[in-house]
Amino acid sequence: MGRYLDAKCRLCRREGVKLFLKGDRCFSPKCPLEKKGAVPPGTHGLGRRRRKLSEYGVQLREKQKAKRLYGVREKQFKKYFERARKEKQATGEVLFQILESRLDNVIYRLGLAPSRATARQLISHGHIQINGKKVNIPSYEVALGEIVALTPQAAKIKSVKDHLERKDATIPAWLEKKATVGQVKRLPKRDEIEANINEQTIVEFYSR
Repeated sequence: MGRYLDAKCRLCRREGVKLFLKGDRCFSPKCPLEKKGAVPPGTHGLGRRRRKLSEYGVQLREKQKAKRLYGVREKQFKKYFERARKEKQATGEVLFQILESRLDNVIYRLGLAPSRATARQLISHGHIQINGKKVNIPSYEVALGEIVALTPQAAKIKSVKDHLERKDATIPAWLEKKATVGQVKRLPKRDEIEANINEQTIVEFYSR
C-alpha cells in the first residue's frame, strides 16, 4: 500500500468516526463530521443505503480504523500484531501499547504537535531529540524513561507554537511533560488509550 495523498477527512467519513488526522481542525466546526455527520465519501455517499456489514466487514473496518488512526501501513501493522500475539498479555492490549509507544504518537500525546502527521513531519525533518540525540524515524519505539524533546527551532514553527499555547491540552497519565520536554513513565493501560476501536475484532481478523 502506498502513501495516502487524498483528503484526510475522507478517511474519517469512511469510518464514520473522528480519527483526528487534521489536528486542531478536528475540534472545530470545520470538521466534516460536525457539518455533515458520518456521510460516506463519494458522489452517492448521502443517498447510499448502508448495508449491514458481515462479520468479516466489521473486523476489516476496525482494522482499517486503527491503521488510519496511527498512520501505519498494512505490512507494519501486521508485524506489530504478530509481535503482540507472542506476548502473554492480551494481544489487543499489547498491540495498542506498541502503537502508542511509537515516537510520532508519543509526540502527539505529549501535546508537542497538533496531529500524528505533523509529529511525523517534525521527526523526519530532524526536529525531535531523544536523550539529547536527534532521531528521524517516526516508528521509533520510545522506551520507558527516555527523554523526548522538541528542538528550539521546532518550537518556533507556527502550527507547533500555536498548539503549544493551547490551555486545554490533556496529557495522559502514563506520560510526563514539562514545557517542550516529555518522558514515558510507563506503558498505557487499555482504558487510558482514547482509540474508539474494538481490538478484539482486529485479533479475530488476523486469526481467521
